Amino acid sequence: MTSLKLTALAALWLLLPTWLMAQDNSVVVELYTSQGCSSCPPADRLMHDLAKRDDVIPLALHVDYWDYIGWKDLYADPAHTRRQKQYAHAGGRQMVYTPQMIVGGVDDVVGARSMELAELIAKHRAQGSATTITARRDGDRLRISAGAAADLAAACDIHLVRYNPRRVAEITRGENAGKTLTYVNVVEDWQVLGRWDGSGPLALETDLQGDLPAVVLLQMPGPGRIMAAARVE
Repeated sequence: MTSLKLTALAALWLLLPTWLMAQDNSVVVELYTSQGCSSCPPADRLMHDLAKRDDVIPLALHVDYWDYIGWKDLYADPAHTRRQKQYAHAGGRQMVYTPQMIVGGVDDVVGARSMELAELIAKHRAQGSATTITARRDGDRLRISAGAAADLAAACDIHLVRYNPRRVAEITRGENAGKTLTYVNVVEDWQVLGRWDGSGPLALETDLQGDLPAVVLLQMPGPGRIMAAARVE
């Protein structure tokens, strides 16, 4: 089978409606990208396909280390660069790059290699999760709960991520000069709410101001494996 056919099959797999697949906790895919990177637009477009799926939570984290080459990324945050470097350290990698996708907190793939990404998503879906987390918005409050998970190897961090479902940028300088790019699920805020050891049920409340959707993650320190995730529209 040619690589062209494999790519086409992978693209079709990424667009499959979730009723064709076994239901399970969503797989989190983090894209580390930059508006100053000429190789990033194909990966950014792939995120549009992932955003159509109910079983995948795609998050776009714009980094700032390409800002010096002629265009300052409008959505970049040094915290995103630090998180990507932490992943590199945890995975024994010597460098960071864009575009890079981190799947489930442990596997990485060069975006936009759709076939490799499809395989990694399938692998993480097959592994399941240690617990099921639920998150519910109640006015300006967010209520988070999860069942006990006594088999956790260590306590996990509770993350709250806010993202913008769609943002459009006109790039006037740098490698992507002249392009108007549309991004999905652009991360705008990331905070750690606390830590949970799984020995008993989790019940937590926190503020949730504004209309931006949110994602709650249970992730092993490192950062490591994402044990469970819940989306709040």
